[in-house]
Amino acid sequence: MAQIILGGGCFWCTEAAYKQLNGVEKVVSGYAGGHTENPTYREVCNGDTGHAEVIKIEYDEEKISLEKILEFFFKIHDPTTKDREGPDVGSQYRSIILYNSEQQKKEIEAFIEKIRKDYQDEIVTELRPLEKFYRAEEKHQDYFEKNPDDAYCTMHAQPKVDKAREFN
Repeated sequence: MAQIILGGGCFWCTEAAYKQLNGVEKVVSGYAGGHTENPTYREVCNGDTGHAEVIKIEYDEEKISLEKILEFFFKIHDPTTKDREGPDVGSQYRSIILYNSEQQKKEIEAFIEKIRKDYQDEIVTELRPLEKFYRAEEKHQDYFEKNPDDAYCTMHAQPKVDKAREFN
């Protein structure tokens, strides 16, 4: 299994969407990209940890490529808005990709360069090596599945889930 760590706003939304994609085997919500060890949701939301809400995606490369995963990532969030996605504002909601190898980094850079012309504004997605991924608390795992009628999920996660179903 290959893996990639992505952050594009609230992890409830991105986790729910990526779980719909053929070839994605596992998605875990968590925190990465910051300086605090073992951060909690509350600490991350306060914005003092440097971490972003992210998802760890494990995928079968024979069924879905990294390019397809990235293509979907750039479809379901705005990579040109710094520290914001929809109603969520703060560095914890920033657009970020954390890579596992130099080869993966090169593939991501090439992909971003290829799509750059599709955006009027500059792509502000942060690209950096993964140092440590911290799994979010259990109540945040599968949040959309557990709370489909939650107003936030209905307004923000469901449209991304719908895009994922169309993307397949």
